[in-house]
Amino acid sequence: MAYWLFKSEPNTWGWDDQVAKGDAGEEWDGVRNYQARNFMRDMKVGDLGFFYHSMKEKSVVGIVEVIAEAHQDSTTDDDRWECVDIKAVRPFKTPVSLDQIKQEPKLEEMVLVNNSRLSVQPVTDGEWQIVCDMGDTKP
Repeated sequence: MAYWLFKSEPNTWGWDDQVAKGDAGEEWDGVRNYQARNFMRDMKVGDLGFFYHSMKEKSVVGIVEVIAEAHQDSTTDDDRWECVDIKAVRPFKTPVSLDQIKQEPKLEEMVLVNNSRLSVQPVTDGEWQIVCDMGDTKP
């Protein structure tokens, strides 16, 4: 299993929106960055990801699961753009802010710390465990 981070503006698509989709989940559509798209191409059903609220909150707020591997993004006819489907698994007991992540020396190499603009990014096993511990949330 691999771990990922999915960033979204909460006023556009937030954690509550993701939860409302239930087990059916939702496409992680609209990604127009080749590197982020390529990460989605690497995802497998069952992989887990952090759901991250960008903009003002800048916090990991939940855990999602990949439920469909990369396929054509339904929001465009351009076949360069693909997406995966994800469903909510559980919220974080305590959201973990970007500032908290940046203050943890063991997370200094995390993609989020070094490329916070990338909307879909990998998370290492160690980073996954540390962030879950910081948020008092079962990995």
